[in-house]
Amino acid sequence: MPAPLRHSAVIFVLLLLLEYVVAPELVGASRHLYLLTHIRFGWVVAGFLFEAASLAAYGLLSRSLLPGTRPSYSTIIRIDLAGLAVSHVLPGGSAGSAGLGYRLLTRNGVNGADAAFAMATQGIGSAVVLNALLWCSLVISIPIAGFHPIYVVVALVGMLVLLVVGALVYSLTHGEDGAIRFARAIGHRVPRLDPDRVELLVRRLGTSLRDLAMDRSLLRRALRWAVLNWLLDAASLWSFVAAFGIYVNPFELFAAYGIANVLAVIPVTPGGLGLIDAAAPALLVSFGVTRSPATLAVLAWRLVNFWIPIPVGAAAYVSLRVPRGSSLGARSRALRDMATEATPADPTVPIPVTSAPVEPVDGSRSDVRKSPPSRPSSGPRRRQDRPAPPARSGS
Repeated sequence: MPAPLRHSAVIFVLLLLLEYVVAPELVGASRHLYLLTHIRFGWVVAGFLFEAASLAAYGLLSRSLLPGTRPSYSTIIRIDLAGLAVSHVLPGGSAGSAGLGYRLLTRNGVNGADAAFAMATQGIGSAVVLNALLWCSLVISIPIAGFHPIYVVVALVGMLVLLVVGALVYSLTHGEDGAIRFARAIGHRVPRLDPDRVELLVRRLGTSLRDLAMDRSLLRRALRWAVLNWLLDAASLWSFVAAFGIYVNPFELFAAYGIANVLAVIPVTPGGLGLIDAAAPALLVSFGVTRSPATLAVLAWRLVNFWIPIPVGAAAYVSLRVPRGSSLGARSRALRDMATEATPADPTVPIPVTSAPVEPVDGSRSDVRKSPPSRPSSGPRRRQDRPAPPARSGS
C-alpha cells in the first residue's frame, strides 16, 4: 500500500475511534469531574511510583538480555524510554521502536547481533509473559466474576501467540537449516535485503536462543523482570482506581488490564491509543466498577503510562545524542534525527562478521568489526567484495 494511502487510512481509523469510542467516554466522565475533589492523593502518588518501577524493571530486562560488554544501566533505560516514546507516536510503532533501539545500542558499543537478539527477545518474550499472566488471571477470575464472552477471543489470541512463538523458537533452535532456507528465500525477494546477512542473523539468533535456554539463571532473571514489568504497570492502574475509593479484585483488574493490552497489539493506533482508553473502562465496568470512576481512573493511568513517557523519552534521546550544555538548535536537530532513525528506511541489518572489535592505536574502543580475509584475485574486485564503511558513531 502506498505510504500516503496507508497514513490516510490510519488517520481515518483513529478519528473513527476518537469520535465513536473515546469521545462518548470522555463526555460521560466529564459530568462527574466532581469526583476529583474526593480523590485520594496517596494512591495517585503510588500509581506514579508503580509506573516508574515498571519502567525500571523493563530496563533491567533489557540489560539482562545483553551478553558480554554492555552499556550502563542509565544508558539502557534512556534507550528504552526513547523507544517507548517512538512507539507512542507512530502507528505500528513497535518496528520503529526496535529500529531506534538497535541503532542506539550499536552506537553505544553493543554488537549488532547481540542488539538484534535483545530487541527481538525483549518484545516477543514480553508478549508471551503477558499472555501467560492473562491466562492465569482469567482462570482465577472466572469463578469470582463469572464467564465473559470476550474471554474466548482473548484465550484464542493468546494461544495463537504462544503457538507462533513456540514454532519460531523451535525452528531457530532445532530446525535451523529450514529456517535459513526460508530466510534466504525472503532475502532474495525483498529489495535491499542481503540474503547472506539474513542467514548470519538467523544463525546468531539460533545460537543466542540455545545459550539462553542453557543459562537457567539468566532465563529466570529475564522472566522475573518481564513479569514485574507487567505486574507493576497493572498495579499502577489498580492504584488509580483505588484513588477513587474503589478497591477492585486484583485478578479481575489484571484480566481487564491484560485484555486491553492484547487489543493494543493491533497496529492501528500508536500505543493502543483509543483502544486501551475505551476497552479498559468497559471491562472494569463489567467487573462491577462504576463507569465514571473507571473512566477517570483509566485516563489518569494513561497519563503516566502513555502521555508522560513521550516528552521524557524525547529528552532521553537528546541526552544520548547531544552533549550537555549544547545549544537549543543542536537539541532540535537531534529530535528531528529521532524521527529519521525511528523510520525503518533500510531493512538491511549491518551485522558484523565477528565479534572481535578493532583496537585502535590510542587504546580507545571502536565499533568497527574485523572482516574475514578475502581470497586473492588477479582481476578487479566485484562490487559486493568491497569492505563496508565504518559504522557511524554517536556524539
